[in-house]
Amino acid sequence: MPHVVTIERHILEMQKEYPSATGDFSALMYDIAFAAKIIGSSVRKAGLVDILGLTGSENVQGEKVQKLDDFANDTIFRALDHTGRLCCMASEEIEGLIEIPKEFNCGKYVLAFDPLDGSSNIDANVSIGTIFSIFQKVSKKERGTIEDCLQQGKKQVAAGYIIYGSSTMLVYTAGNGVHGFTLDPSIGEFLLSHSYIITPKRGKIYSCNEGNYAKWDTNLQKYIDYIKTPDKASGRPYKSRYIGSLVADFHRNLLYGGIFIYPADKSNPNGKLRLLYEANPLAFIVEQAGGAASDGEIDIMEKTAEELHERSPLIIGSYEDVREVEDFLSGKRT
Repeated sequence: MPHVVTIERHILEMQKEYPSATGDFSALMYDIAFAAKIIGSSVRKAGLVDILGLTGSENVQGEKVQKLDDFANDTIFRALDHTGRLCCMASEEIEGLIEIPKEFNCGKYVLAFDPLDGSSNIDANVSIGTIFSIFQKVSKKERGTIEDCLQQGKKQVAAGYIIYGSSTMLVYTAGNGVHGFTLDPSIGEFLLSHSYIITPKRGKIYSCNEGNYAKWDTNLQKYIDYIKTPDKASGRPYKSRYIGSLVADFHRNLLYGGIFIYPADKSNPNGKLRLLYEANPLAFIVEQAGGAASDGEIDIMEKTAEELHERSPLIIGSYEDVREVEDFLSGKRT
């Protein structure tokens, strides 16, 4: 019989490397996995129950809210609000800080999350996902504050995502490599399927919305033209693969190598993706897998958010590809 490792067993074994660990972090990760099972179950039933379509409202980003967005956000909150492991939360779907209800104890961790990335693709049955980031509490007050959320990316203690596709998979890092777990629906457990994921140093896939090409900086346009120009010696042209669901595009490139680009443009001079809920956690993951993440000038993990819904350009993926884009953007390459 093959060696079977559940996510709970994996986390507990990793915990042994930290003699001072209290078990709170391990329990928090298992709470997130539990919420992922609930969300994944509802995603699989979409179309059979009244959970597809729009709610008729807009979120803080000015985006139309899908029913599954609301469901995922509420599921994560209710799975974690009472555990005593979090001091506060922040969600891409909620304008302000999410406080822990006063009847529950507060813990030493902060959770920032995008409850359902790629929600515009829900009705088309495209892979979507949940992204999360965990920090330690730094404020002195009993309950969490904005200060606890607005920390430098490299202060994250863990980050991960769950992808709801042909299978449900949870990928996370706590600074000791990147590990992936696939949900076995027959037993309801996440089982270790990808241990110590390493992304290739250079890929052959580029992922971006080329419909915005005319809005981009000319140096970025030169880069896109460059990787589309055939050259066998350097492995060009690259293949264009763009799903439009960040988790799905990132997951594919993490495993196969490649680069995802969502730059600043004339419509979004500060970029479009959210630093806390998307860029930060994926940057932590890709760096642990040997890749890189940048806003075009500095590494994402070096940035400190000044507000909960701060946006950022994102260039993320194989290490050499990210650095090459930076060289083009700075004018070092033409």
